[in-house]
Amino acid sequence: MIQSETLELLEWHRLCQHLSTFAATKLGAIAAQDLTPPGSQVESEYLLTQTKEVYELESRLTTGLSFEGIQDIGDSLERAELQGVLAGEELLAIATTLAGSRNLRRIIDNQPDLPILTELVAELRTYPELEQEIHCCIDERGQVSDRASQKLADIRTELRKLRNQITQKLHNIIQVKSNAVQEQIITQRGDRYVIPVKAPQKDAIPGIVHDTSASGATLYVEPNSIVPLGNQLRQLVRREQAEEEAIRRALTEQVAQVKPDLEKLLAITTTLDLATAKARYSLWLQANPPRFINRQTNEYITLRQLRHPLLVWQQQHEQGQAVVPVDLLVKPEIKVVTITGPNTGGKTVTLKTLGLAALMAKVGLFVPAREPVELPWFDQVLADIGDEQSLQQNLSTFSGHIRRISRILEALETGNQEDKEDKGDQEEKGESASLSPQSLVLLDEVGAGTDPAEGSALAIALLRYLADHAQLTMATTHFGELKALKYQDERFENASVEFDEATLSPTYRLLWGIPGRSNALAIARRLGLKAEVIEQAKTNLGGSTDEINQVIAGLEAQRRRQETKAAQAQDLLQQAERLYKEVSTKAANLQEREQTLRASQEIAVQQAIAQARSEIAQVIRRLQQGTPTAKDAQQATNALHQIAEKFIPQPPPKPKQGYIPKEGDRIRIPKLGQTAEVLTAPDEDGELTVRFGIMKMTVKLEDVESLDGKKAEPVAKAKPTPAATPVTPTQPVPAIRTSKNTVDIRGRRVADAELVLDKAISEATGPIWIIHGHGTGKLRQGVHAFLQQHPRVSRYEAAEQSDGGTGVTVAYVD
Repeated sequence: MIQSETLELLEWHRLCQHLSTFAATKLGAIAAQDLTPPGSQVESEYLLTQTKEVYELESRLTTGLSFEGIQDIGDSLERAELQGVLAGEELLAIATTLAGSRNLRRIIDNQPDLPILTELVAELRTYPELEQEIHCCIDERGQVSDRASQKLADIRTELRKLRNQITQKLHNIIQVKSNAVQEQIITQRGDRYVIPVKAPQKDAIPGIVHDTSASGATLYVEPNSIVPLGNQLRQLVRREQAEEEAIRRALTEQVAQVKPDLEKLLAITTTLDLATAKARYSLWLQANPPRFINRQTNEYITLRQLRHPLLVWQQQHEQGQAVVPVDLLVKPEIKVVTITGPNTGGKTVTLKTLGLAALMAKVGLFVPAREPVELPWFDQVLADIGDEQSLQQNLSTFSGHIRRISRILEALETGNQEDKEDKGDQEEKGESASLSPQSLVLLDEVGAGTDPAEGSALAIALLRYLADHAQLTMATTHFGELKALKYQDERFENASVEFDEATLSPTYRLLWGIPGRSNALAIARRLGLKAEVIEQAKTNLGGSTDEINQVIAGLEAQRRRQETKAAQAQDLLQQAERLYKEVSTKAANLQEREQTLRASQEIAVQQAIAQARSEIAQVIRRLQQGTPTAKDAQQATNALHQIAEKFIPQPPPKPKQGYIPKEGDRIRIPKLGQTAEVLTAPDEDGELTVRFGIMKMTVKLEDVESLDGKKAEPVAKAKPTPAATPVTPTQPVPAIRTSKNTVDIRGRRVADAELVLDKAISEATGPIWIIHGHGTGKLRQGVHAFLQQHPRVSRYEAAEQSDGGTGVTVAYVD
């Protein structure tokens, strides 16, 4: 009972109603409106896999998965089993449903990597022969067609002839008795053909009166001359109807024979439609697939930028306010989170958002939060949200809360007892099992509605109990005593909703680790309450409360500063990434230009070589013609010299030799500011003896220059020439593909693939083979762009056809 109450409190039925609008069939919409959370994590993971595969399939298809032609044929199948005769429209609906189901199976079978959906449609039996038989006998309007049987075709041929005969006779009567006819038309009353006759002229056309106009001025008469034809027509119509019913009965019997398979077909198509509705709703929400975690292995509950799905719908379809996301990051040791803060600050919305996220993950829906989405699988989601006051049951607000909390505790005890029994069964079978509470409990204004002191004590006791018996409890409160639980028990954590005192309005942001502070006096002051009343209230509270509020205000300010710095750091990181991309692009462009220039130079060199060879061959042919003389040889030599000057580049000019002073030269010593005469030439150490005035001294060659400013060239010492070592030319070792130099990145995103490739290239000592497949080509383009800018990759190319062709790239690493 409490779980159904929780679904109502969280407005689960509204979310299901929104989900049903994404269904393509009537049965899919009904299933979406009555969506019930499964009872095991295995079933939830199966449903999530269904949604993921449909999500992937829809992204591949141009127009999405089509359910065209599939209808609700359940009532028709029941009537067929009870030996009723189905109408033509019902039979036609069965045929279109068979065709639509076959089309679904064909689409799924033609797509790779969809094991769950492929297994689901493998049990579809679509009976094409029954579909063909129905289409042969029933036309697009749901009527039995002439080709259904020869007997029916003959009857209808007779009917057409008889109707033509009747209308022809009536036209003749109208022309002859035109004065007695009200209008020159032929009409029907029942299944009898009649003509409108003026009442005063009824004796002019004797016959049977089948109807009279409202005014009595017109009688609808069947002339006596066509009464026998009308009787014959009625008999033929009865024969036609009997033959049509016989045909529809035969088709109905064929449907009844395969009723179990058709019911299974209906269930499979409804399951597919429901999974498709989940995928499309998740795409509309911009949600991401959740992963169920085990908090016993120290995994965090991670729900960043979590949005309330009903508020998103309200914003998109009902012009509601923008949805403010919340971040829920809960450490594995935390069992209870208390949320404090002012009213209308978003505390209750936070509880409902978490509850809906847990339920959405259980039924196979994606969660509207940023990746990664990680939360436990909760076997129960139990909530006490809102006012339970009831005049009929004589319940106060406090009594209503206690009644519902009692039902929550009973459900927890029952659930934990069932877990113990399941654990016992697993241990008997030799399976390992761990017992841990798996419920999520959401409490709004815990302990409210009674004396504050008693309510606070009751709330503390209740939260301590839930810390022992529930996986996670999130409670909102105004009691300051609950804020201190964090510092007494490591299983407790504080959070608060932010409040802007400048605008006297909440920001709907959730702050972790900081309890909310009281804003009542600040709000009262800004709203104009007398200052003396405010001061008296502060006196009654005492100084300790004011000090606590100041400490909390300081923590909030510190948090804001940290958030500002984090935002600035994020901006710098994005700017650095942008600059890195620009530099990489420019480097790639320069490298491409260099390769293009080198290629054009190589082409020019090859052309020059080819032209030179051609001209040399002409010189040789001229020498070979006749007996060469010395003059011919001289001319040939001159021609070869001209070719050499034309095509062989001139050697670079030798560098000019630096100034070397000689004995007797006049030089300048800049350090001393003196002019001297060289007495001895520089020795092998680059030292020379000079004289200025009566002084002689030895100076370095680099310390002197000529009188016209030429620097001296240092003397290079001759290095001993090492003995020549014969070098044996080695052939390059051919590259061989192995498992160690092969990297398979198929199915990865480009960003993830770059990390794998960077690690592989850093460890490589030769070429590596990168398997990326064909697909859409985006992964291959991303790999080539990454290899082009990597400093260790000299070049890359497609692999040999035997190694995968264009689905594999070989990168050569220096």
